[in-house]
Amino acid sequence: MKIAYQGIPGSYSESCAKKIYPECETISCKTFDECFERADRDNNISTLIPESNKTTGNIGVEYLIFKYRLNVYAEHFFPIKHNLLGVPGSSIKDIKDVYSHAQALSQSSIFIKKNKLIENVRADTAGSAKYVSEKKDKSKGAIASELSAQIYKLDILKSNIQDEKENVTRFLLMGKEISEPEFKNEKFITSLLFKLKSKPAALYSALSGFAINGVNLTKLQSFPEKNSFSSYFFLCELDGHIHEKKIKLSLEDLNYHCEDMQVLGIFKADQFRKK
Repeated sequence: MKIAYQGIPGSYSESCAKKIYPECETISCKTFDECFERADRDNNISTLIPESNKTTGNIGVEYLIFKYRLNVYAEHFFPIKHNLLGVPGSSIKDIKDVYSHAQALSQSSIFIKKNKLIENVRADTAGSAKYVSEKKDKSKGAIASELSAQIYKLDILKSNIQDEKENVTRFLLMGKEISEPEFKNEKFITSLLFKLKSKPAALYSALSGFAINGVNLTKLQSFPEKNSFSSYFFLCELDGHIHEKKIKLSLEDLNYHCEDMQVLGIFKADQFRKK
């Protein structure tokens, strides 16, 4: 199994891929767009994309989900454990400047303030670890993953420095080939995109079918169509499998109000949702 991820080796996306799919071959990509493009043109490649974080919210990949319309195979809630990394032989007291992605710095703000560290924003966490490793300066530290420490031969000076100890990111595994799991007695999520017809109260009318049939929406997010501020697509997720009667009826009703609608995937709900 080949999985494309955004970032360089040691990123949290690669950490998640290797944890969930130990036998996978990981492919580093510079951008999220490259991840989607690789999976779109090669059926043998899937992509693992961070979709949202428990602390900081949406990552901002919805426009790419709409652009490529890859099939969603699975969701994974992966714990993000930030660590302060330094060159071998350094200590927390040596660190003056800390480097990391803006979100990692924000998620570790209490630790940073307590130790009076100077924040330096960089493109990603693993890249920050690589930078510190290359500089070989005891006054420089990086906030990154345990995998980054292993790859770039850095010491972990302090583990789990994130403000929220249950800091979790939701990842989506996506690919080109359409895959539909067998409908059985398990909890499923159905993901879809839709664009409504232009008429008054269109969204209210479109969503009424879900209410009537007792379907729970777990996500509903709007974003403008390209080069437009008057035409919107909606990314929607709901509890249930597409072969459930109430889901079928709801989607039939929704389709009546849409110019465009596409099911992106049906996948098992992650066990994290039960917490």
